[in-house]
Amino acid sequence: MPIPIVNSIASWFLKKRFHQIELFLKYPIDVQNELLQHLIQHAKHTEIGKQYDFSSIHSYAEYAYRVPVTSYEDNQERIERARRGETNIFWPTPIKWFAKSSGTTSAKSKFIPVSGESLENCHYAASKDLLCMYLNNNPDSQLFMGKGLRLGGSKELYQENGTVFGDLSAILIDNMPFWAEYSSTPKNEISLMANWETKMQAIVNETIREKVTSLAGVPSWMLVLLNNVLETTGKDNLFEIWPNLEVYFHGGVSFDPYIEQYNKILPRESFRYYEIYNASEGFFAIQDRNSNKELLLMLDYGIFYEFIPMDEYGTASERVIPLAEVEVGKNYAIVITTNAGLWRYKVGDTVRFTSTSPYRIKVTGRTKHHINVFGEELIIENAECALRKASELTATEIVDYTAAPIFMEGREKGAHEWIIEFKTPPKDFNHFTEILDGALQEVNSDYEAKRNNNTTLKAPTIHCARERLFYDWLKDKDKLGGQHKVPRLSNKRDYIEELLKLNTQ
Repeated sequence: MPIPIVNSIASWFLKKRFHQIELFLKYPIDVQNELLQHLIQHAKHTEIGKQYDFSSIHSYAEYAYRVPVTSYEDNQERIERARRGETNIFWPTPIKWFAKSSGTTSAKSKFIPVSGESLENCHYAASKDLLCMYLNNNPDSQLFMGKGLRLGGSKELYQENGTVFGDLSAILIDNMPFWAEYSSTPKNEISLMANWETKMQAIVNETIREKVTSLAGVPSWMLVLLNNVLETTGKDNLFEIWPNLEVYFHGGVSFDPYIEQYNKILPRESFRYYEIYNASEGFFAIQDRNSNKELLLMLDYGIFYEFIPMDEYGTASERVIPLAEVEVGKNYAIVITTNAGLWRYKVGDTVRFTSTSPYRIKVTGRTKHHINVFGEELIIENAECALRKASELTATEIVDYTAAPIFMEGREKGAHEWIIEFKTPPKDFNHFTEILDGALQEVNSDYEAKRNNNTTLKAPTIHCARERLFYDWLKDKDKLGGQHKVPRLSNKRDYIEELLKLNTQ
């Protein structure tokens, strides 16, 4: 399809869609409350709708009072029944697809329901919005002059009844319209290959012959792919292979630890990075401005939002608040109600609002991925801010990392223990440790108080990981590629003990 026609179609869709976006920007709470009522009424004849008498719920207050906040474990029995083919349990339309959640290295898998409504009105709608926002901000874009290189996961069939599970990316690729496949690379049969290492080389072999104008995928795994592309071709940077490459759409993990490595292989000031915030449970937010990493919370994708202040999370005084009550600068856990039948469901992610007019957020971490053994409340956002400063001041590059507490023993005070894989290690490890420790104190007053005069915490201990340590660790767990992530922070020592042991092998 000629580029002018494609741009004209995109422009028409953009103008039409912007009117809808303007509606939730202007009336965010009204849009959310109307959405909640639609979801409740749509599911009133389901098993869960009858259990909580959805028919008689006419306000958010009634909904919050009557329906409990849930975790995956609370929903697991119903989800397993749906996977066996039962219908009308938590959503009225049959659910064929289940996204196998791979956000952690836990051996226990989660299977998140993906309805036809959530595919079309959430995930695919968000993909269109992302393109429209990008084109609106970059009118000279030549995006459609080439193809988008997408890096997805693998697909497996649940054989007993015909329901399907796999990585969310695989579900999206398997269901996308023909025109989307035409404008993408690699081919679906390669994208959906199960073996990560075989798939990696197949993607390299196909894509180096294509005219690639955009990239899309999780930063950690995309970086592995792109370095393989450079190694295979013998080129110094990606523009020597794809001169028309102009944007990378990324999400899934924080981009901060990887930005310097991307800048080295994409050395062009005009190159754009656009962040998205999606999960197996839904597509939540999109970067809507060039060079501003704050994400616009999308309020009309069939997802109703609530939040738990993290300073109350898991305590007797825990509150769940609607969007109207959030405050800028505070850290919140997300609770969602969706058009795939998740009702007041804790996603496990944490966000901080940077604006409430409109509602913009930054993803700060995971509810389970933090260190708070000594009251220091260290979150991923703190860790990555400090690591970035330490890297800049010592001219180092970080590939991966994780950290855990060193528990107090007898009169010994506690500490944090880090294992970091460097692409370029620091020349003076003690200096790197001092900068990291100081930067953590700058961004986290609780950590600073515990470190003051070594009151509770001693200086951190940092180990240098061997090359490919985290890759080998994930490979041992059969968790290469897709949306699999290294747990950055943990209140327990399980992960770091395994990594320290593997580091000596």
